[in-house]
Amino acid sequence: MSKNRFPSARERRHGAPSSVLRRASIGSIVLAVLLAVAGLVAYVTRAESPAPPKATPAPASSSTSPSPATTMHAGVAVVAPPRTTDPIEFAKAATKVLWTYDTRSFSQTEHLAGLKQWMTSEKKYADWKSVSDQVPSPVLWSRMHDNGQHAGATVGEGHFPQAFKTALAQDPGAITEAYVYAVTVTGKQSIAWKGSGAGVESRSTTLAVQCRPDRDCALVGVLPNVAP
Repeated sequence: MSKNRFPSARERRHGAPSSVLRRASIGSIVLAVLLAVAGLVAYVTRAESPAPPKATPAPASSSTSPSPATTMHAGVAVVAPPRTTDPIEFAKAATKVLWTYDTRSFSQTEHLAGLKQWMTSEKKYADWKSVSDQVPSPVLWSRMHDNGQHAGATVGEGHFPQAFKTALAQDPGAITEAYVYAVTVTGKQSIAWKGSGAGVESRSTTLAVQCRPDRDCALVGVLPNVAP
């Protein structure tokens, strides 16, 4: 891969000590919400009647890896969130959006505005900072634009982390307060830029998702560490 390519989201570092501490604090708050208020009602139902497993995607290779062009959202900076009450389905869709961008066609402001529509409207739980931190800064976005950088994503598997399931099992009734779930998603991000530069990397993330029974799911935030 070209040594001049811009860093992927995973490679970027918010290196200032104060920023690192702030992210750790945000992550702790989100995790505390997940462990304190989420229950096992929906999970037990899903565990007793599991959905049929989806077909495993073909292994990626240099000749078969999807190009970003096949997974970009034509005409919009960020697609609208799906209408679903399934936290895993929503988390997988949100992950694809978080790993997809096109600096050639959209500004950083437009991209952030698109992501904003995925967030929960309940300010008590919304952690917008953890989501916006996934997006390059305006300066870096401008450099990426000059280099024609864009990315697409394919999402594979999503699941409730084991620690989350264990915590939920200890308090099945707590889900009725916030209906916030932790979901870990894995997949691949494809990045391309001018001069035929391209690359594919495997990625994983853990999202906090709110899915109340009477409304569609919404994004709460991105945890700073991936929960297995």
